Amino acid sequence: MMSAKLWAPALTACTLAASIALVGCSKDPKDAQQAGAAQQMPPTEVGVLVAQPQSVEQSVELSGRTNAYEISDVRPQTSGVILKRLFTEGSYVREGQSLYELDSRTNRATLDNAKAALLQQEANLNSLRTKMNRYKQLVSSNAVSKQEYDDLVGQVNVAEAQVASAKAQVKNAEVDLGYSTIRSPISGQSGRSSVTAGALVTANQADPLVTIQRLDPIYVDINQSSAELLRLRQQLSQGSLNNSSDTKVKLRLEDGSTYPIEGHLAFSDASVNQDTGSITLRAVFSNPKHLLLPGMYATAKITQAVIPNAYLIPQQAITRTPTGQATTMLVNDKGEVETRQIKTAGVQGTDWIVTEGLKSGDKVIVDGVAKVKEGQKVSAKPYQPESKATPAQSQNPDADKAKPAESNKAQSEQKATSNA
Repeated sequence: MMSAKLWAPALTACTLAASIALVGCSKDPKDAQQAGAAQQMPPTEVGVLVAQPQSVEQSVELSGRTNAYEISDVRPQTSGVILKRLFTEGSYVREGQSLYELDSRTNRATLDNAKAALLQQEANLNSLRTKMNRYKQLVSSNAVSKQEYDDLVGQVNVAEAQVASAKAQVKNAEVDLGYSTIRSPISGQSGRSSVTAGALVTANQADPLVTIQRLDPIYVDINQSSAELLRLRQQLSQGSLNNSSDTKVKLRLEDGSTYPIEGHLAFSDASVNQDTGSITLRAVFSNPKHLLLPGMYATAKITQAVIPNAYLIPQQAITRTPTGQATTMLVNDKGEVETRQIKTAGVQGTDWIVTEGLKSGDKVIVDGVAKVKEGQKVSAKPYQPESKATPAQSQNPDADKAKPAESNKAQSEQKATSNA
């Protein structure tokens, strides 16, 4: 009797467990499916950009260096000793301004000697002409032979030539005397003088006395790959690009700032550099404040053509396969994700320039690309760039400062309640 009483509670517990297990196994499968459907996550929300075709300027960024618009190495054209320098180094000089003064005594003496020789030749010519006039009267009466008269006419002609030569010598001496004052051939910024007073200089020497550079306007010499230029010309000939009538050039300086004045392309070299495989392009920029100096490194952005019916797509919306093929994800008419292969033609700012693979009205996924996959159902909303949302959040800075204080207060109250 005692053993039966001890086993009765154990049997009752086993019977209850078996009943619960049978009830669980006999549950309807439809109820399980309904419960799973109720727990299913809603469609992933993505930000989409509706593609709209537009004409996009195709530009290329190339490195280059600035060069002076005009450069003149000032050299002496006559020999002499420098008496004094007539300009301040580094100052702006004008065309024809005196730069150096040479000792002109030797050149002045040469000029006086040439003038004296001219007077001598003119006197000889006058004497021969008087004699020729007399012979002309005597030859008619046969008092002088015809041969003597002809010889005298020849002497007069020689004397006239000698007078002309003497006049040329006088002009040459005057020019040399004028070279005793060395003048600036152009207007521009002067450099450092290589000589001082007392230095002996010679005509047409190799070393310049000073260099004058015209800095307004100023050149920017740019190097472009010949392969890129060839591809551009082929696209223009095929009609896929429209030629830009006014080639504008923008400049970014060494410190990252943008030069405020736009330039224009002056010319393109007609030959390719065999060592670098590049072509030199030259742009002209106005430089009124002399902010650009020769030799500065700069990056030029050149607008070379216009791409018709292109699309500007943010860079985060486009990925590339290991083979380099550009792809993007779209939301089709069924609300599902679709992968599309596209073709790009460079960038403009933070956007890719898409030329093939898209059509007007396509919904390109920009926000949430990493959260979706091919064929997945999604919920599309218009894409809002972060730059547009940032100002709205910072309109009330006092409220933003108050939020941490309120959060700390709530945490303190919650901690006090839990301790109680």
